[in-house]
Amino acid sequence: MPDYLHSLSFGTSITPANAKPGGAPALARFSEQLGYNLVTFQDHPYQPAFHDTWTLLTWVAAVTERIHVAPNVLSIPMRPPAVTARAAASLDLLSGGRFDLALGAGAFWDAIEAMGVRRLTPGQAVDALGEAIDVMRGIWAAGERAPLRLSGTYHHVNGAKRGPAPAHDIPVWIGAYKPKMQRLIGRKGDGWLPSTSYLKPGELRTGMRIIDEAAVEAGRDPREIRRLLNVSGTFARDGRGFLDGPGTQWVEDLLPYALEDGVSTFILASDDPASLQRFAEEVAPALREAVARERGGDGGGPTLRSTAVRAARRPGIAYDDVPATLASAAVEPGDARYSRVKSTYIRGGSPGLVLQVRDAAEVADALAFAREHPALPLGVRSGGHGISGRSTNDGGIVIDVSALNTIEVMDKRTRRVRIGPGARWADVAQALAPHGWALSSGDYGGVGVGGLATAGGVGWLAREHGLTIDHLRAADIVLADGRTVHASAEENPDLFWAVRGAGANFGIVVSFEFEVDVVGDVAWAQLVFDASDTAQFLKSWSAVVEAAPRDLTSNLVLGGRRRGRPVYAQVLAVVDSDDPDTVLDRLKPFAGIAPLLDQSIQIVPYAAVMANVRDGGHDGQGEPHAHSGLVEHITPEFAAEAAELIDTGAAYFFQIRSVGGAVSDVPPDATAYANRSANFSVVAFGTNASGLDQRWERLRRHFAGMYLSFETGLDPERIDIAFPGDTLTRLRALKERYDPENVFRDNFNVLGATP
Repeated sequence: MPDYLHSLSFGTSITPANAKPGGAPALARFSEQLGYNLVTFQDHPYQPAFHDTWTLLTWVAAVTERIHVAPNVLSIPMRPPAVTARAAASLDLLSGGRFDLALGAGAFWDAIEAMGVRRLTPGQAVDALGEAIDVMRGIWAAGERAPLRLSGTYHHVNGAKRGPAPAHDIPVWIGAYKPKMQRLIGRKGDGWLPSTSYLKPGELRTGMRIIDEAAVEAGRDPREIRRLLNVSGTFARDGRGFLDGPGTQWVEDLLPYALEDGVSTFILASDDPASLQRFAEEVAPALREAVARERGGDGGGPTLRSTAVRAARRPGIAYDDVPATLASAAVEPGDARYSRVKSTYIRGGSPGLVLQVRDAAEVADALAFAREHPALPLGVRSGGHGISGRSTNDGGIVIDVSALNTIEVMDKRTRRVRIGPGARWADVAQALAPHGWALSSGDYGGVGVGGLATAGGVGWLAREHGLTIDHLRAADIVLADGRTVHASAEENPDLFWAVRGAGANFGIVVSFEFEVDVVGDVAWAQLVFDASDTAQFLKSWSAVVEAAPRDLTSNLVLGGRRRGRPVYAQVLAVVDSDDPDTVLDRLKPFAGIAPLLDQSIQIVPYAAVMANVRDGGHDGQGEPHAHSGLVEHITPEFAAEAAELIDTGAAYFFQIRSVGGAVSDVPPDATAYANRSANFSVVAFGTNASGLDQRWERLRRHFAGMYLSFETGLDPERIDIAFPGDTLTRLRALKERYDPENVFRDNFNVLGATP
């Protein structure tokens, strides 16, 4: 029999007895402390002396941190497969991808029937298990839009909603001893899980052959299927028989199973802490060393990806050449995690490979892999908000830095903090709140730090404290060639200049250092107006904002006009004060600009303002179409033409954000974000691209630059609009220096050569 070259792993099988409260969970925690990879529990719902296995698995997952949990094996006749699939995905998500699923077709049928479950013949039970696997995998396929329908002999699903997708591709291992079940494993399983105590001589090898033959007949590679084995025995001073002796004998007894039969996961069935410890300390490491020695390498690699996953691969990507350091970080179109990482907040994506890196070294490895695919688009993603859509693509590579999400206070005296690019601004605000600090950072807490902090950062405190980039004091950046450099006013100052406004052109920032502001509770105002006289409303609102003290920052949002209904405007404002008189003084001028229809004013921590986050992965659809522009003032001419755009319905969402104030205090040549004289940032979203484009062109004469984060247009001239001539000349010279191969070309490339 072949050695499938899988890396070895070890687990424990603990009796789920309820006689001792905490006994099984305590042994599970002990298994984790000993370094086991997996802890499993039998599933006998008809046995009153046992804890319910699913409840126990959930409890153990909650009180452990690293170890995987699994049933050994789940009695599928007693658990509806669609419900089981959702429970499995939920437990996998809650545990951070630590749930594995082992299934059984049913045993002890007298006890099962006594619980009210229909008795099946052995052949029927195998067929029912095959249908159950199809149902479960169908539920996990959250990326498929159509409801799940399956009309089987034993299981029926009629229009069930799919999802949630689990945190990782949950393997489906099957406990089996008969040929029909073994052929099912070859067709549909991810692993075989028998026990030595039930195997007769030669049955393991025969089962391996049957599984392999069935896999080949189904068009699968047998290496996709992991081989697990429950083992039990006794540790003794002298050898007395199979798995009955010292640790060295255990190694000798188990080694042939690994090298000759392809077993790669050994699960010790024992409730004895001393045996668990001896196996972990004496057997597991020695067995790993012996296998590695015989193989002449490092002991093997991961299980081969399934045929279904490989079939979903996109052309032009050397998937098998992904560095070993990125093996666990790679998400392919056929993977369970793919549905959560393929799209952004509002844009649908279908990248060929997403690399979820965890540190600067992995970022460098991911960039090296991307450089080997120069013809493919390359996206870089932090939080996945990505209005501009550049952080996903079709068929290309995405480097996802969302796991680099640490938030650390470096120096309380200087209010210096270090933040990873994958952190979200809601989390940043929450972490800073106990110190009485805040950092102006956009208006939605779900935005990732990386994208915003390299583009500008127009936030709720902008007029008083400036842009996010105005608080940046240093950054660690992985350049296109894989080097990590530190950029600050003293070190690589030219790169530090460029990263504040055009950073996506030069590298991937893996760490930001900010100097944050002292900010206590603030006033959060949400006002709704009748803006039927839209042009006049825009002029009046902007006049109030420009005249207001800098501690007020306000945005307004207008929707399209609906027949027979007025135009509604939502005015949002933050006043950096917890004094009611000051707040009323700042907000009172708004009351006279138009009929006020609704209002809400609260004194809350800044973190509460930023807590407007939708949980879960991004699932955008289609292609957003948005344009952005910066204006110094809302003139009567601009207000009239903007009102006309809104009246035509060309924009379903029209927003103006106040800038100015402290933003304008920074010299325009101090950062790559140079258009600092503007008091307002304008953005419009439209469903009809040509309609919005046509109307937007009429507004363009009023603009003095644009904010790239809200621009979806790919026209090269957008770069000329975004950056003044001198700034763009300097950026292009730095681009030639830091990214001569134009690796970072798909995110508002300053060279103007967007593919």
